Amino acid sequence: MSQYLTVLGIVIVVIAVYAASRRLGILAPIPLMIVGVILGLTPWIATPALDPDLILFGILPPLLFVAAQEFSVPAFRLHMRPILLLAVGLVIFTSLAVGFALHAVMPSIPLSAALALGAVVGPPDAVSAIAVARRLGLPRKLVTILEGESLLNDATALVLLRVAVAAAVGEAVGIGGIALTAVQSAGGGLLVGLVAAVVMTFLHRRTLYPLLDNALSLITPFVAYYAAELIHGSGVVAVVVTGLYVGHRLPTMMSAASRLQMAAFWKMVVFMLEGAVFVLVGMHVNFIVHDLTEPIEVIVGLSALVVGIVIAARFVWIIPAFYTTRLFPSRERDRDSLVQPIVLSWAGMRGAITLAAALTLPLYLSDGSTPFPHRTLLIWLAFVTIVVTLLLQGTTLPVLVRKLKIKRDDSKADALAEASVQHEATRAALVRLEQEITEHPAPTEVVQRLRQGAQIRANHAWERLGPADVETPSDAFRRLRHAMLDTERGVFVSARDEGRIPDEVLTRVQRDMDLEESLLGREHG
Repeated sequence: MSQYLTVLGIVIVVIAVYAASRRLGILAPIPLMIVGVILGLTPWIATPALDPDLILFGILPPLLFVAAQEFSVPAFRLHMRPILLLAVGLVIFTSLAVGFALHAVMPSIPLSAALALGAVVGPPDAVSAIAVARRLGLPRKLVTILEGESLLNDATALVLLRVAVAAAVGEAVGIGGIALTAVQSAGGGLLVGLVAAVVMTFLHRRTLYPLLDNALSLITPFVAYYAAELIHGSGVVAVVVTGLYVGHRLPTMMSAASRLQMAAFWKMVVFMLEGAVFVLVGMHVNFIVHDLTEPIEVIVGLSALVVGIVIAARFVWIIPAFYTTRLFPSRERDRDSLVQPIVLSWAGMRGAITLAAALTLPLYLSDGSTPFPHRTLLIWLAFVTIVVTLLLQGTTLPVLVRKLKIKRDDSKADALAEASVQHEATRAALVRLEQEITEHPAPTEVVQRLRQGAQIRANHAWERLGPADVETPSDAFRRLRHAMLDTERGVFVSARDEGRIPDEVLTRVQRDMDLEESLLGREHG
């Protein structure tokens, strides 16, 4: 019963904090974690155990899968160089910088253990950064790079962590072993991801029932992740590859009803999982602080050192790379501006994956009796890195973006491209219509309605190029149709209440009205 109440309480907290955050216009992860800290320090509230496997095997796969599905494969190809330099190069650079500095300042922490911490704090969690980027209208290129980095950097960090922990507990690890581990991890994950993607695509194409499509989608990330880990591959890579493959083919491999239902389902899953993770991270501060044994001045000094290196390393890596053409091709670089690399450098908040990785540090060395050196301190340093980067960078990133007055993407250019393609699509659709009615004649009024609908959609795309403060014919249509739908819905509800129609009729009609109204809302956006 207590576990049920704990889960229910976390869900209520997530909903309440998200609602308050939207009203106040702030990023939800920050207040979620603060509330979690408060709850964790409250003596009469039991803090649930945070099993690292729960996050790595239960929460990380669906979050990665959804992000990969929504990520553009063409955009990934276009920006592969900066994405890989951040997701691989920057993670390795940060891990080495943190590891060597920590070992130099506190030699009692073995270099291998210090490097393990470096791998833990190396990958940023781009959830907050992406939320800011989208809300403030940052250029699509920066958003794409942040999303791509967040998809792949966990894989790099977990491989480094595996190698560093193996060395720390006394296993023989050489250059050859490191290379073999990296190849096995990345290659195994890639292979499993491709196999899972092909199998799931095959099943989706033969599934006609939306609920079955949703069930297949739900198990896909867990199957891919666990299968990759079974062969000592990277579960992260497997899930990302599967998500990219499935997402790229999503428009053609399942029905519209399945896609609509799946989008709504995953949106709710991601909303609850992300919120719960940040609350749980905050709630565990009390456990971590309670187990620390080092002097306070040592803890504060090492905390400042690790956080400082984590923040500085991103600037040291990104800004020189930006101007030496290693990060961005010359055709994409603005040599007169530091705006984009500064924003990219400051968007380095750490998240729950950092704490989960820290909790995977073993309790003992290979002899089974010697404690892992300074394990609690290393977990604390990972936790404080999450807190400081979220509070410092997460709260100031919107201010920084506004102060730098970064140029947004040209919305007119997007609208023009959409209108051009819509015009092409309309012509192709009308040609197909003529072919169909030639082979299978249809009533004249039906054909006329279809032609008129196609022309309306084409005109609507061109209307977006006009002045924003003028009501277009499409805007007027939406406004009037919304009013009509409200009235129609009221008539059907009254008829149901009066017993003139059964609930089944209202449910069927209501669904059709909701679909039409959601389409009106989508067009409005």
